[in-house]
Amino acid sequence: MHDSERTHLERLMIVSNRLPVVFQREDDRLTWRSGSGGLVTALAPVLRDRGGLWIGWSGLPSSDQDEVDDALSESSAATGYELKAVPLTEEELELYYHGFANEVLWPLFHDLQSHCNFQPEYWHSYLQVNRKFAMHIKRQLQAGDYIWVHDYHLMNVAAELRELELDTPVGFFLHIPFPPPDIFVKLPWRFHILRALLSYDLVGFQTMRDKRNFVQCLRMLMKEYPVRSTGGFHICSTEVRDVRIGVFPISIDYHDFERRARHKDVSEAAWYIHEHLQQQQIVLGIDRLDYTKGIPYRLKAFRNALRRFPELQESMTLVQVVVPSRTDIAKYNALKIEIESLVSEINGEFTRSGWVPIHYIFRHLTRTELLGYYRTAEIALITPIKDGMNLVAKEYCACNIEDNGVLILSEFAGTAAQLHKHALLVNPYDVEGVAEALRDAFSMPYDERAERMRQLRSSVRRYDIYRWVERFLEAAISRHLADYPVVAEYIPPDYGDDFGASV
Repeated sequence: MHDSERTHLERLMIVSNRLPVVFQREDDRLTWRSGSGGLVTALAPVLRDRGGLWIGWSGLPSSDQDEVDDALSESSAATGYELKAVPLTEEELELYYHGFANEVLWPLFHDLQSHCNFQPEYWHSYLQVNRKFAMHIKRQLQAGDYIWVHDYHLMNVAAELRELELDTPVGFFLHIPFPPPDIFVKLPWRFHILRALLSYDLVGFQTMRDKRNFVQCLRMLMKEYPVRSTGGFHICSTEVRDVRIGVFPISIDYHDFERRARHKDVSEAAWYIHEHLQQQQIVLGIDRLDYTKGIPYRLKAFRNALRRFPELQESMTLVQVVVPSRTDIAKYNALKIEIESLVSEINGEFTRSGWVPIHYIFRHLTRTELLGYYRTAEIALITPIKDGMNLVAKEYCACNIEDNGVLILSEFAGTAAQLHKHALLVNPYDVEGVAEALRDAFSMPYDERAERMRQLRSSVRRYDIYRWVERFLEAAISRHLADYPVVAEYIPPDYGDDFGASV
């Protein structure tokens, strides 16, 4: 992009629900460490290079705010960019975060509206907290800043900034799916949310499907605002701005994962895993404890495969890692009980001397353990019933340095758009279909495995996290929208060629 095509950008301001640091108390002193994850890895150097600021909640009660501010001053000096905490009360966390974000938006946007709890007080707290974030942004704002807001917790921030009479450019990226109109309309505050998103200058989605759903909602519910297509984007024209709507599939730091996978500690961990599971093909599932991940369906599919294809018995082991999440919530605890009951039933039915079909792990893995499992598993079974992207699939490919792995992937994961040609695509609700994919992966010739994995790794390497950041910021600050290449949408064959053609 030529300088003449850019608007002026002095500083990047990132706004997210949580700050990119983790606090812990040691000997009555608050200490911090850098958070993990691709977003932190990708944005930290951008913030350092351009000059930047990250605003979010500290993860601690508002009563600790003075200590948090002192610790953030120290961490800002170490990271090379500023960190500012938004204090949240216990009541705000309960209503805004646990309530509206995770009992309304999370299930609704994952097409699970039966899990929603549309309490009005949740909504009012959501507005209040988004207003609090906007006030903190205003206090930190400098001329030339570009504000980049992240995810469903903060969709109303730009609307609050406009209420504060700020016309600073603001972009938004949604990390989770956006639902189709027939589900979105069930949200009592549907018009407010759409207007809030149209207060941004750029709205980014993970997939073509998500963008299509959003555009269809605009055309159905906000008919007063025309939407047109240009250069890979849609443009929605409101009374005050033209809102760019684009697709920016998030990714991982491919080279970092590949480099770490080759490390001696990881090689030893991988050897240790296979030494204890000799003569086995290892099937790996790694998920947070969440009902969107489809873990019970996956376990039933594995049981179906063992019943229908006896050759898999004593030759295949499923390692299912479940990372604890919100076990104090009744629905999540019930899911944990269901998963553990299925594991017990399947192991009770099929265990033989020297072979247990499912190794179930309910805890956080260390980084070395995680990469060791990625490195050693011959099959990754990644079957969410709905996912914005699913970076586990990409991490598995980056770490499969021997090119001997097979990726079985849900067609409802966002990453299916990018990886479907060389993964084995499945419908996670189809227990028999997933079982057949397990059999096919188990018996796949080495040459085919290697070619598929080489293609998968090449794709993940080409579209890495740094390219994601670059493309979003380019779309945000470019005066002119050139033709913008995006990853084509994956459409199941039985949908037909005219799927989504009206968008």
